[in-house]
Amino acid sequence: MTATPTPRFDTFYKHDELTRLLFDYAEAFPALVKVASIGRSHEGRDIWVATVTNQDTGAAADKPAFWADGNIHAAELTASTAVLYYLHQLVTGHGHDAAVTRLLDTRAVYLCPRLCPDGAELALAERPRHIRSSTRRWPYDELPVEGLTIEDVDGDGRVLTMRIPDPHGAYKTCPQDPRLMMPREPGEFGGEYYRLLPEGTLKDWNGLTTRVNRDPEGLDLNRNFPSHWRQEFEQVGAGPYPTSEPEVRAMVDFVIAHPNIGAAISFHTHSGVILRPMGTQSDDDMIPEDLWSYKRFSALGEKLTGYPVVSIWHEFKYHPKEVIGGTQDWLYEHLGALFWVVEIWSPNQAADITGYKWIDWFREHPVEDELKLLKWSDEQCGGQAHVDWRPFDHPQLGPVEIGGWDKMNYWRNPPPALREREAARFPAWMTQLALSLPRLELLRTEVRALGPDTWRVRLAVANSGWLPAYVTQRALQRKVVRGVVFEIHLPQDDPAIGLVAGAQRIEGPQLEGHAPKASQIAFLPSREVTADRALAEWIVRAPAGTRVALTARAERAGTVRTQVTLD
Repeated sequence: MTATPTPRFDTFYKHDELTRLLFDYAEAFPALVKVASIGRSHEGRDIWVATVTNQDTGAAADKPAFWADGNIHAAELTASTAVLYYLHQLVTGHGHDAAVTRLLDTRAVYLCPRLCPDGAELALAERPRHIRSSTRRWPYDELPVEGLTIEDVDGDGRVLTMRIPDPHGAYKTCPQDPRLMMPREPGEFGGEYYRLLPEGTLKDWNGLTTRVNRDPEGLDLNRNFPSHWRQEFEQVGAGPYPTSEPEVRAMVDFVIAHPNIGAAISFHTHSGVILRPMGTQSDDDMIPEDLWSYKRFSALGEKLTGYPVVSIWHEFKYHPKEVIGGTQDWLYEHLGALFWVVEIWSPNQAADITGYKWIDWFREHPVEDELKLLKWSDEQCGGQAHVDWRPFDHPQLGPVEIGGWDKMNYWRNPPPALREREAARFPAWMTQLALSLPRLELLRTEVRALGPDTWRVRLAVANSGWLPAYVTQRALQRKVVRGVVFEIHLPQDDPAIGLVAGAQRIEGPQLEGHAPKASQIAFLPSREVTADRALAEWIVRAPAGTRVALTARAERAGTVRTQVTLD
């Protein structure tokens, strides 16, 4: 075995470096890690998935599985760091950490560090551009011929804000600290005011009016999933049809081809919050049993990560009248797998700002909050989160000042020294989630002679997981999971061997997990006290000594394989 890779969690890897790192893990831990491409991006880059499991205890496809991905949005690079960090914790913890060892011995973990390699590469360029997702132009294959295009004008590798003195400007300097810009009050006049524009260049400028152009790469890959997808006029960036984009199609195809995936997390930035479904319906419209399960695991997430968990519908809407569809919530909404979005990192929390509403804060907040953030920038970030205003001779506008908040490097992602700390919040929660997944286990086999060449064969299995084999009621509602399927495999081409009773394939019941349905002091105890078990039976005609193979499988609980001898 080669040496364990030593990744840097305070830096972001470009595609070639990320590729080498993943294959270094596969080479260093060949019994635990396999790396494969699940598809190619718009520009032809591989989308890598690392399958992590102890291959000595069975194939990944035969085990219940957990999925985690990151960096579906181009500049949300810490999301990739979080997935890489979990990969490192898994491979170094196996054989040393009891929970990790049991996880990889009994379950599989699929890790996709970067779903949007093209956009990430652009964000990591020497002169970066921070687009939303894919680099494919949408909805038009045209460059703007007028307006302001956001870009790094002064060549310092940052995209900041330009300010210009203007008596009609909407902003003024803050009395407590003139570096800050704060909004004018309603009805206020008689002061010195500024017009703020994103850093960028202007085309066909008339010297008076302009507008900020949208990026020509207008796709949002997290609006291209099948669930509640809507056209551009209703939802910007959704693409021409569901899964039209190769990055999204790669993930969807992989998940559909791996029905053992029972739970998943997608890492994004930023807000310092965990988001739970549903995004398209209120809690009142959710299946109660699923909502209870979400709340149970979410409370565990709050405890282990320090991040609050909120409902997307109730607490994380960009606009109170807007419903966001086409997202990775597809995993729950269509497939009934448990799913969360983690929005890594909150500069607000780092600056000790409390009691704020996640989205509402960006629309309006007290100046005291920005003063706290400015203090945090000065004391913890070397004054780089908020850049001092400096003169610049703009090619179209003439004298301007460039500065303000560096939102991409200190808001969208944490500063380098804090990236590993944020990534380290999540492995314990993910491991406990994955260990709660259903798992099919062999209880016993039984062979009983009914005559000289007639035998009764029984196979009994149980779900040893906390969750039921179907994981959620929504999966049952959507009919995407079957009950446990038993099969008997008899030697072929021997007329003396055959089934007398029982089908070669038997679909048994759905198996519950060991999660209690009610408290111990409930007045009405559960009647289904052994609903985690199932039994299949066959009558076989065959000579004594015949070997018979038996299997039992449940899509999300794994597969049991065994053999019996008729004697």
